[in-house]
Amino acid sequence: MKLRHRDDVTEYERKNLFYLLAISALYTLGLSMSNIFVNIFLWKQSHNIELLAVYNISIYLTQLFIFIIAGKWVKRFDRVIILRVGIILISLFFIGLLSLGSHASSFYVLLGAILGAGYGFYLLAFNVLTFEVTEPHTRDYFNSTMGTLQSIAWMIGPLFAGYLITVLSGFKGYLTIFFLSFLLFLLAVITSIFLERRRTSGQYIIRRAIQERKENPNWYRMMNAHFLQGFRDGVFLFAVGLWVFMITDREMTIGIYNFIYAGGSLLVYQLLNRWLKPSKRKRFIFIGSVALYIAVIWIIYANTAVDLYIYGMMIGLSFPLFFAPFMSISYDVIGQARNARDYRVEYVVFKEIILNFGRVISLVLFWLGLQYFHEIQWLRYSLLLFGLGYLFAMLQIRKIE
Repeated sequence: MKLRHRDDVTEYERKNLFYLLAISALYTLGLSMSNIFVNIFLWKQSHNIELLAVYNISIYLTQLFIFIIAGKWVKRFDRVIILRVGIILISLFFIGLLSLGSHASSFYVLLGAILGAGYGFYLLAFNVLTFEVTEPHTRDYFNSTMGTLQSIAWMIGPLFAGYLITVLSGFKGYLTIFFLSFLLFLLAVITSIFLERRRTSGQYIIRRAIQERKENPNWYRMMNAHFLQGFRDGVFLFAVGLWVFMITDREMTIGIYNFIYAGGSLLVYQLLNRWLKPSKRKRFIFIGSVALYIAVIWIIYANTAVDLYIYGMMIGLSFPLFFAPFMSISYDVIGQARNARDYRVEYVVFKEIILNFGRVISLVLFWLGLQYFHEIQWLRYSLLLFGLGYLFAMLQIRKIE
């Protein structure tokens, strides 16, 4: 049901939900145009998967570091300002790519660190704002609508970027999409001006969230689930796009693949907007996690563009079934934790630390695997191994009361 037709949502809540969704849409569109292609850009310069693994490790390690040291800043300062700092740092990353051009692969650790810092500040603030702006009765709507907007962005962004890269010679297409992404992040900063400023009072006590893990079984299981989510995502967020490019050697294939994936997601998010209820969340998570692993088995045998497009549709239809209810349960568990009103920042920060710790662990294991296996062989093995993350996360979620 649309928010304007609901009596239990105030005009103040509607406004903040709208602006937060708008920022998310601009951020996702900017990211969708360039994120996959940054890895391809570095791959074409170096032809070195180890370099890409270390680049992605630097992103998530820096992100983890930001969550650890900057959590207190989110509680001490306005979260909207922290959000802007994150987007500005991501913009600086793209300025760096534009400036370095064909020499970017020589500075991959520094670039990864800048991007990771930007992600850290943005996601830290955005997740706290999401918890504050949404309520249990608007959470499913928000996550489904955000998923819909993100799906539209992922339909438009990679397809448009793939087309530009194809028609512009050399690295001109890459540099053009990096510049357009920079402009979209700039728009996200401008949109954040209209978001209500938010501060919290009190001390920053992260040990409250750590202690809750020992005392609250639901919180313990939810943190295990987030670690397992990160364990899958760390490798999958870059390896699948690289795998698609390595099979076809065409950027346009990546664009079409993402268009199909996002189109399937858009359809499912629209259906979830109507069907997703708290009582059905675990059922959807089970279906989504099983279907996603079946898709992994499909892609390791893929050797044509058509195979990849089928995989794109499989995960497009499956991922929302897992992700939308998963995030709703996560925020509900935070909301039910002890003194959640006073320690909501600490709970969100700790969740993000656990998630990114899972990502770093998976990427380090991926890098270690490259020392012992042939690249293509290890890519297949790693997708099977790290793809289990969501299945084990689902088993943790099923135990939450």
